[in-house]
Amino acid sequence: MKRRDFIRTTVTTTAAAAVSTSAISTIAGTTPGASSPATVPIADSLVGPPKNALPRWKGFNLLDFFSPDPANARNATPEEHFKWMSDWGFNFVRIPMAYPSYLDIDRSKNITPDDVYKIKAEAVDTIDALVNKALKHNMHVSLNLHRAPGYCVNAGFHEPYNLWRDQPALDAFCFHWNMWAKRYKNVSESKISFDLVNEPSMREDMNDQHSKRSSVPGDVYRKVANAAAEAIRKENPKRLIVADGNDVGNKVIPELIDLNIAQSCRGYTPGIISHYKAPWANKDPDHLPEPKWPGQVGDQYLSRKILEDYFKPWIELKNKGVGVHCGECGCWNKTPHDVFLAWFTDMLDILKSNDIGFALWEFRGSFGVIDSERTDVAYEDWHGTKLDRKLLDLMRKY
Repeated sequence: MKRRDFIRTTVTTTAAAAVSTSAISTIAGTTPGASSPATVPIADSLVGPPKNALPRWKGFNLLDFFSPDPANARNATPEEHFKWMSDWGFNFVRIPMAYPSYLDIDRSKNITPDDVYKIKAEAVDTIDALVNKALKHNMHVSLNLHRAPGYCVNAGFHEPYNLWRDQPALDAFCFHWNMWAKRYKNVSESKISFDLVNEPSMREDMNDQHSKRSSVPGDVYRKVANAAAEAIRKENPKRLIVADGNDVGNKVIPELIDLNIAQSCRGYTPGIISHYKAPWANKDPDHLPEPKWPGQVGDQYLSRKILEDYFKPWIELKNKGVGVHCGECGCWNKTPHDVFLAWFTDMLDILKSNDIGFALWEFRGSFGVIDSERTDVAYEDWHGTKLDRKLLDLMRKY
């Protein structure tokens, strides 16, 4: 499954998170107005590092609405999948959506700024049905705009403007989030949260995935996130809002700390492990050094320390009382399975040790626990699907 070309940057980048004490207090089970973790010095903790302001949600990304064109959408996630997730102890799904997937537009032409406002009620109802299936099985649902008006980490769809530079794009972005906020106005923040935009970065050309990319300037990210938060909280002041880290999910955004917004990191470091031989992530995927964990790979020794260094900023922010969640993680199916599991064991251990939850990039598919199409896995027949039992058991352990 083609996901992104950005993974090459993840080896050295870092990420962090921030969240509202007032918004999270109900979700995390604390009393609004009581002392938050941010007011408790680490030295005063009697049971190790301060608890995460977010629950340690564990689960999966569901890609039902990942494609901007409904004609190319995956089959709908059946309700039995939610039952399996729940029975296995998972309690979280993230739904990365491409906003054009729920528009009523002529898809034979490039989208126009006016088209961006043409919501198709039946398409939104379909998303609502997926959300309701998740809620029925006691999953927390994170709605995410994987493609927002004016930005997506992936190319493949012609955006009419740039979210980070153009006010009409920001206006449309706020319109969409206000629409979702109205729809779920009366649903508890413990059940649904909003993840503003997937993996932000500043790209010179929004429609050229290989154009020069850099961090979104902090003041610009703050402006966009604050505007969207206001549009959401106009409908429900308590709604939990999440912002993905800068530089495609990998860097701390200190400019958001006082905005009552949580942040989400990624679990793809280093890319040679998570995206081995992925053609969208490597210029020459057929001539890469064989991945090892731990071990020497090319000119770099790969070990747990890389992950510890990567997650350190997240952990530091979490220890100050901000909410942290790893919204995506996992490994494409060309990485040797034993290497993947060794790497993922270290990652999940670091996250669990610091009270940080995670969501695997997809439940079913090349990154998933079922039907991942690996050639080196002894799959278990599970109700007509191929289950990677070793991966599932590892995730359940942590």
